[in-house]
Amino acid sequence: MTRSAPDRSFAQARAVIPRGVAHVRLEGPVVTRDFAFLVLPRFTLLAFSSAIEPLRIANQLTQQPLYRYRLVSMDAAPVESSSGVRVEVDQGLEPLGRETTAIVCSGTDASDAADKRVLAWLRDHARRGGGLGAVCTGAYTLARAGLLGEDAPAVHWENRPAFRELFDVEPLEQIYVIGRRHFSCAGGEAGVDLMLALIARDHGQKLADAVAEMCLHSRRREANTTQKRVYPAPMLARHPAVARVIAAMQANIATPLDRDELASVFGRSPRHLERIFQQVVQETPKGYYLGLRLQEARDLLSDTTMSILEVALATGFNSRSSFSKAFRKRFGHSPARAR
Repeated sequence: MTRSAPDRSFAQARAVIPRGVAHVRLEGPVVTRDFAFLVLPRFTLLAFSSAIEPLRIANQLTQQPLYRYRLVSMDAAPVESSSGVRVEVDQGLEPLGRETTAIVCSGTDASDAADKRVLAWLRDHARRGGGLGAVCTGAYTLARAGLLGEDAPAVHWENRPAFRELFDVEPLEQIYVIGRRHFSCAGGEAGVDLMLALIARDHGQKLADAVAEMCLHSRRREANTTQKRVYPAPMLARHPAVARVIAAMQANIATPLDRDELASVFGRSPRHLERIFQQVVQETPKGYYLGLRLQEARDLLSDTTMSILEVALATGFNSRSSFSKAFRKRFGHSPARAR
């Protein structure tokens, strides 16, 4: 699709940045890559800026138009972020060229931030061969549009239970993923790591390292880095059997494992599991497991429209009453109030 002259002029202005002190020389011809950041209402400003700033810095370091980017909203109007900061955009849902990658940026209103117009716009872009990406909870919108394909997305740990229930897809625990049809990151500063990986793929590791230095991003993380540790790495190394038990608990929320099954994962007797678990985690296996299930229940109540009974069943409770009793004891209020 051919862009109009004003559009090219705008894109060029967003590509070349005045030179700073640092400089990286690239050999050979430069191919410019285009991105369109779709910012949805209540998008997360940190995740958005983490994804867009490395592109600007790559241009600044090389003094080359390596990346062009624009901002898109549903109606071409400014969009308010989750922090209340409003950003101006460059266009509404006009079609993008197939060479442009559309990146969906959302935040606290994950499941219904986009309307039908947005879903149709994304489907149309994908049909014409355009690339797709998602930042923070943007993967919800790709899933609603039916554009995930066989690639599981990276979703923030707080939103993983709801995503799993809504779309019957197990989202990744890692901080970002570059798949065959789309890429995504879990939010926060993971956008920096994602974009550094794309910059390295496009222009080499030297430039990616220089961009990381400019971001004061001292440790570039690989895609398979886990978002959230159950407990600190030194403890994980000292007690791998306890880590296995906790991983088994996390994998079996809807159908909880019993005491003997957990002991089998641990590799010793139930009594030995109880004693070591208390020493390491300062809680009984039963109490810790219940806490994991109730935390997932609270996330589902917050992020989905599932009924309280459906949430109870999805987190391993046999009835609404038993769930409500355990929830109130844990959090001090009822599931209905949490919703």
